[in-house]
Amino acid sequence: MNVRHPQTRIMARNRPLVAVVDDDPSIVRSLARVLRLDGYEVATFGSGQDFLGAISTSIPQCLVLDVHMPKMNGFELQGHLAAEGICVPIIFVTAHDTPQTRARAHQCGCSGFFSKPFDPKALSEEIREAVRCQPHDKVAGENQA
Repeated sequence: MNVRHPQTRIMARNRPLVAVVDDDPSIVRSLARVLRLDGYEVATFGSGQDFLGAISTSIPQCLVLDVHMPKMNGFELQGHLAAEGICVPIIFVTAHDTPQTRARAHQCGCSGFFSKPFDPKALSEEIREAVRCQPHDKVAGENQA
């Protein structure tokens, strides 16, 4: 497997980085606000393409990913990350919860699955668990040897 991106987990000011990828700006804004209050550094993206364009600089410790987005859906983005050898816990969110969608998310190895509307505090707890299980390799601003 060819890994093009470093598997360095970046923490800003000792706060875990969580990326939120959703095409609904109101979901992105409200979730980012809750996660920042809970102590996370948050990067937000309106599309999978935007996220892929930014991942070369840092890999989040958790990815909150909408399933249904135009151009590149959440499963396609997850597949792209897997093909590149980028391992990040993913929590899928969707407004179109079906047994097939849940099954596919779990086949992808998701860390969690939430139907919209969801309880932001429950999602934050799921993120906390996913981050807790991830290595914290590097803090932003640390000197490299």
